[in-house]
Amino acid sequence: MNTANSINRINRLPVTRYHKTMIALIAVAYFFEFADINTFAATAPEIRRVWGLSVPEIGYITSIAFVGMFLGSLVGGWLADRWGRKSALLSTTVWFSVFSLLTAAAWDFTSMAVLRFLTSAGLSAMTVIAVIYVNEVFPARVRGRYLAYAMVIGICGTPVTTFVASLVVPWSDSSWRLVYLWGSLGAVLVFGFKVLVESPTWLESKGRVAQADSVLQRMEHRVSASGAILDDAAAPEEEIRRSANTPIKTLLHKRYLAPLLVLSVLWITQTVGFFGYSSWAPTLLADQGFLVEKSIFYVALTTVGAPLGSLLAAFITDTFERKWLLVVFGVVIGVCGLLYGLTFNPVMIVVFGFLVNMFERGYTSFAYAYSPELFDTRTRSLGTGISYGIGRLSNAVGPLVIAAIYGSSGYSSVFVFIACTWFFGAVVLALFGRRTRVRSTEPVEPIAKEPKP
Repeated sequence: MNTANSINRINRLPVTRYHKTMIALIAVAYFFEFADINTFAATAPEIRRVWGLSVPEIGYITSIAFVGMFLGSLVGGWLADRWGRKSALLSTTVWFSVFSLLTAAAWDFTSMAVLRFLTSAGLSAMTVIAVIYVNEVFPARVRGRYLAYAMVIGICGTPVTTFVASLVVPWSDSSWRLVYLWGSLGAVLVFGFKVLVESPTWLESKGRVAQADSVLQRMEHRVSASGAILDDAAAPEEEIRRSANTPIKTLLHKRYLAPLLVLSVLWITQTVGFFGYSSWAPTLLADQGFLVEKSIFYVALTTVGAPLGSLLAAFITDTFERKWLLVVFGVVIGVCGLLYGLTFNPVMIVVFGFLVNMFERGYTSFAYAYSPELFDTRTRSLGTGISYGIGRLSNAVGPLVIAAIYGSSGYSSVFVFIACTWFFGAVVLALFGRRTRVRSTEPVEPIAKEPKP
């Protein structure tokens, strides 16, 4: 057997309870990822007070966490390509859960920085692997929608965690540690991931065609058992290219370099633009005279918009071209973020913060679906991991830049800077982003021949 025809066999599957079970597990993983990624932002004002940390020191911890995300993205892409999507997803989920648990025992600036670095590496690796996995096991016509549905549930981890923090942090000088215990609960997924199958597309790309065919037969059997009728799969236009390892130099070829650069800009502007906002908002509000518990509570209210943004994305992501959805949402986020920084009225802070969270989480849902679509099977892990990682690495500098802007120009200038990053990203996508919407007359995933050196 030369090919298992993985792509076409998956794309002709109707969505059944089997697919919904898989996406529910991914959604729970996302829930605890978003819960954990926001634990430091929610507890930073109290940690700063108890430990006597300065604003720059808070910035350093945030920066080192994003260095961890960069390395985690690279390692996550490598693990997904070497171990398989399922095994890598399980390993990285356990990793970030364990180190979140250990963060509850942090005793000073250095220990907190090290543990946030290690936790964030696992978070980022899991995210990269999850979006690749969904891209390869869900039919192309609906994968954007179901990834957005997973984000609806996952993003609830942000407001839930912030509300948890707003309740438990005021209890005592040490009660902030309970927030990190909460963030570690993602380890429960170890018991659910056995339901997942390995990506047949990945198996086929490694030459394990018989195993890919076996997994596909299992998927088809489960779909048929639900009463769904399977159409015949289209004949493969070309075999998926076999590759034991994809060298980084492959991405230097024109076919891959252009999308890699565009995606890097997308994730840089998203990372600096959103995490600059979400990581700093409680601390900056507290510095403007709001009580710590009030600043956390206001930010908690704004995060309610996050799951609504992903729900909005689920309704439109497979209907319109994702490139232009990203452009429009990026501009709206920039405008709302700018207005957020120009008011000190609590109601307006909540309103504009709500809109930032809503449109940004919709933007992220589009971006998670868009990123792996720009690469073929053999470069998907590498290209997605590197571009996502570069974006996260950018925020190793972003918090320091924000701290410097805040120190020299004040509160509102921080939000002018953040708005400009969103506008820049929207312009780059509009000019250079590729369209990826699947049409009936287009191949779902064109497989290029090996580029000539």
